[in-house]
Amino acid sequence: MKSAMTQEKRYEMMMNTPVSSLIPKLAVPTVISMLVTAIYNMADTFFVSRIGTSASGAVGIIASLMFMIQAIGFTFGMGSGNYISRSLGDQNGEEATRAAATAFFSVLMIGVLMIAVGVPFMKPFVYLLGATPTIAPYAMEYMRYILYAAPFMLCSYVMNNILRSQGIALYAMFGITAGGILNMVLDPIFIFKFRMGIAGAAVATMLSQIVSFVILLAQCNLRAGSIKILPSQFSPSFRMYGIIFHAGLPSLCRQGLMSISAVVLNFAAGPYGDAAIAAMSIVSRFMMFINSGLIGFGQGFQPVCGFNFGAKRYDRVLESFWFCVKVSVVLLTVLGAVSFVLARPIIAAFRKEDLEVIAIGTKALRLQLLTMPIQAWIIMCNMLTQSIGCGFRASLVAMGRQGIFLIPSLLLLPLGFGLLGVQMAQPIADVCTCALGTVIVVGVLREFRKNGWI
Repeated sequence: MKSAMTQEKRYEMMMNTPVSSLIPKLAVPTVISMLVTAIYNMADTFFVSRIGTSASGAVGIIASLMFMIQAIGFTFGMGSGNYISRSLGDQNGEEATRAAATAFFSVLMIGVLMIAVGVPFMKPFVYLLGATPTIAPYAMEYMRYILYAAPFMLCSYVMNNILRSQGIALYAMFGITAGGILNMVLDPIFIFKFRMGIAGAAVATMLSQIVSFVILLAQCNLRAGSIKILPSQFSPSFRMYGIIFHAGLPSLCRQGLMSISAVVLNFAAGPYGDAAIAAMSIVSRFMMFINSGLIGFGQGFQPVCGFNFGAKRYDRVLESFWFCVKVSVVLLTVLGAVSFVLARPIIAAFRKEDLEVIAIGTKALRLQLLTMPIQAWIIMCNMLTQSIGCGFRASLVAMGRQGIFLIPSLLLLPLGFGLLGVQMAQPIADVCTCALGTVIVVGVLREFRKNGWI
């Protein structure tokens, strides 16, 4: 009875609390979780950069593998999470439980498969990801332990979204934050004190992911009122996977294409030396840090949107969307302006010994910071369409920034502009994606009016 009352109160909160207070309340834990994740990703880059420029470049090479893992985890996590939100909004707890178990045990099996396939073929894999002969040895050391951590990482992404989809992201924050803090503590110990080099950074990441996994699993299965992850509820079927992939497709497109574009970026920067790969890796990590806060804020919006869309409260869906757009545009404009001024010291903090890395990274960072306000609009357009079940249109927005526009830019611009073309590719892709996202959201609003929802 206690569990039922808890879910009933949560339903009332999602339906009736003013969005201006509800979304920030739900967003704070996810923002913290995302920022901590981004910080410990930057910590890896920061400490590994102390080893050398080639080691720093290796982090950029393996970033594409990390994006692959995230793509799978987010696909099942957000796909099941959105369905869980809508099921709870429709007061169908049994269906939500089946979706949670199916997503969790599916990615667990995928993670084990990644170890079995990836470890024996690490050398050709790192070259496929864009490694140079000087970067490859560092990349293979780092990759081994990331693969061992893959099952825990995948399951953690799913559990994080399962908790968030129920409006209890605070519980998820504990697991993500604990793992992130542990990673930052262990990095310098393993890299320098134990003299493990770049492998030490990977071992620190692996151990932190295992800790996060254990905490998140406890939050799911031991908290009263939370959806439990039970083997008995594992329900693999074409129908269930169809539901998960339909809602999770935008995440697969966004993160999957991020992985592909990271590989293309490595190959595009490769002709300009290890310094170019290292510089673009540092810029990517810093931009992920800024955008992670925005994504965390948007993830506070998604359960509100899913609950209210499932309950046919379309007025609250749009009220939530416009509230998030206004807040995120203002915040990213301010952050972008401050970071633009401090661009050179930001890059120098990672690799102060290499002036070439600093010069290349400073220009690339400033160019990307110019598009910060429209990045806010792009991400919110993506999250709105994803949360209301418009999987294809959400996928188009996601694919625009990370694939449809970015990959051609990376392939074509360097032909005419050289290294500057590599540095300009992301901001040009952002401008094009902003236009695409605007067209799609205008179409969604037109459908709302046509159906008499607003």
